[in-house]
Amino acid sequence: MASDPREDVIEETISALSSQAGDALSKAGQEGLPDPVDVIEWIERVKRLLLGPHDASALRSELPQIAERLQALLDQVSLPEGVTAGDVVQEFLPRLPVVRAQLAEDVEAAMEGDPAAKSFAEIVVSYPAIRAIATYRIAHELHVLRVPILPRMMSEHAHDHAGIDIHPGADIGHRFFIDHGTGVVIGETTQIGNNVRIYQGVTLGAKSPRHGEMLRGRKRHPTIEDDVTIYAGVTILGGDTVIGRSSVIGGNVWLIESVPESSTVIAEPARQLVRKRSAARDPSQLRWDI
Repeated sequence: MASDPREDVIEETISALSSQAGDALSKAGQEGLPDPVDVIEWIERVKRLLLGPHDASALRSELPQIAERLQALLDQVSLPEGVTAGDVVQEFLPRLPVVRAQLAEDVEAAMEGDPAAKSFAEIVVSYPAIRAIATYRIAHELHVLRVPILPRMMSEHAHDHAGIDIHPGADIGHRFFIDHGTGVVIGETTQIGNNVRIYQGVTLGAKSPRHGEMLRGRKRHPTIEDDVTIYAGVTILGGDTVIGRSSVIGGNVWLIESVPESSTVIAEPARQLVRKRSAARDPSQLRWDI
């Protein structure tokens, strides 16, 4: 009986794949690759717990399961030296009331800042920014506890669903509100104060040198002080860039330098080209209105 010609191809492919054991993908596997389904299920469960009403009996049933599943996720990653899964769970659980209080303030800020909001319930169940901020605040607590990989997976899940990319390492204060939200990017070392409001398409990012790995672990994203409003389409870059408190940054502004407190920054006004109907083809009849 003739041999299957695919067997030789299969063996050659196995040999070729096995020889790549030292590449970046193999190193990733050695560091731990948690199942994304498990991670998403856990973060959604914690969000439901924090954003919804629960009596003591429901919490008594739910919290042990959240703790057990977190422990199982932590067992799938390589924790830093001196960090144990049990210690992380023990330190994370007492932070949940603090995170809930922060989220309640974020919802209040949305109610006060958005005239389209009709109720607190509407904000909680239908505002993508609240879901993204909730994910960030939970993931941030794990980031502070030096948990690798898992916080980023949670943030990327929120990014996929809300179009809002908040790195879990960012430091965000109280009463944070993102209006609309699509296209917002907040980098790892960003610092945001209290009562800050931003709109869609805002990037709080880093300057991008050719050898970006040289900046790893350094402050490279901007600082936004208290009571700042940043309108749509703004890009603010750099670890030394500070937006002073009570400032307003107008739409489509590009900033790579600091501005003092109580500043108003706007882009250069657009120029309107006015054509006379009777002489639309005559360049001499065109004028710019500023």
